[in-house]
Amino acid sequence: MSKNEPAFVASLDQGTTSTRFIIYDRQARSVGSHQVEFTQFYPEAGWVEHDAMEILESVRVCMAKAVDKATADGHNVDGALKAIGLTNQRETTVLWSKSTGAPLYNAIVWMDARTSSICRKLEKDYQEEELILFRLVAIEKGDALFGTIDTWLIWNLTGGVKGGLHVTDVSNASRTMLMNIKTLDWDKPTLETLGIPAGILPKIVSNSEIIGNVGKGWPVTGLPIAGCLGDQHAAMLGQACRKEGSIAIAGAAVQWLRDSLGIISSASEIEELAKQVESTGGVYFVPAFNGLFAPWWRDDARGVCIGITRFTNKAHIARAVLESMCFQVKDVLESMHKDAGEKGEHRNAKGEFLLRVDGGATVNNLLMQSQADLLGCPVVRPADIETTALGAPMLLVWLLGFGKRRRYLLLEKRLR
Repeated sequence: MSKNEPAFVASLDQGTTSTRFIIYDRQARSVGSHQVEFTQFYPEAGWVEHDAMEILESVRVCMAKAVDKATADGHNVDGALKAIGLTNQRETTVLWSKSTGAPLYNAIVWMDARTSSICRKLEKDYQEEELILFRLVAIEKGDALFGTIDTWLIWNLTGGVKGGLHVTDVSNASRTMLMNIKTLDWDKPTLETLGIPAGILPKIVSNSEIIGNVGKGWPVTGLPIAGCLGDQHAAMLGQACRKEGSIAIAGAAVQWLRDSLGIISSASEIEELAKQVESTGGVYFVPAFNGLFAPWWRDDARGVCIGITRFTNKAHIARAVLESMCFQVKDVLESMHKDAGEKGEHRNAKGEFLLRVDGGATVNNLLMQSQADLLGCPVVRPADIETTALGAPMLLVWLLGFGKRRRYLLLEKRLR
């Protein structure tokens, strides 16, 4: 491939609350992108679901709009788009009919806590007869397919009922707790214990290989899908890091203020609202909507907002929500420090520990300053904050003829 030849790669970033499609040029610069939010369903307390068909439609819209935007800006992406990389929300699962392509139920989202009692039972005695597992006629007839969101998307992108590929990558497979991390295959004893038929599970493939091509009926067709990995793994690669930690409810907490309480009308408004007060006024917020995740792992925990007085107003609550994110990061970092020790830390020339951040919340300057103040260390925000989306196409570089030095030069540019 000539260095002067136009070349673009795309990232399909399917997250918990929205879908994005971003097209990058040779310098890892975004030349066209589009993002669509989709519906969150909460049938009962602790339950979270997505409409898998709505997710598919969001992908279709984002692809078309991103290509249109890049083309309108003079980029010949139709002829020079080389491949697509995929990154996705992890652990969210879909069960669908391979004959009709229709989901058998809504996607069960990673933060859903409905099976917590089953997990507690498994921890104690592994009594198979006590488990409430798949009791669907479709499974008994051999018509059901199971997968995480990457599997659902790839199957549909590569043909669906007309020969779609039923695969997943190792990063997503590992998060199901069904994969043997030594053999990189489904663990037969675990499947037998849980009563899960191996035939409904996808084939496990690597993160960086040509999985298949986008089929007919999509805004971009014929392109190879040449990289796939879970969102947190992608963010780590996009940050050029080798260890990662993340918090689970950053975006959901802001959405709760917007959609459930109506305190703000858009996520971007939270910073200005929170800046109206100098502190939280003694208000503390714990966003355990579906339990506390890392490092506490308490599925029975629930959210609280304490310290409310007649002095409290919506600005105090908004600031408390932002600070709750900072406290979550502090908890995760302290746990990582404890596990890794000082030798596991990376410090700059001044001997300072640096926290690299990414994602939509990092545009909030108040949040970033509060985080730095709480931790007592610099917070580094990359030039391209969407490192999750950037991580997926970085896998494609290996398959498109770019060398190791060029790959990391691209990454470093995005971190400046």
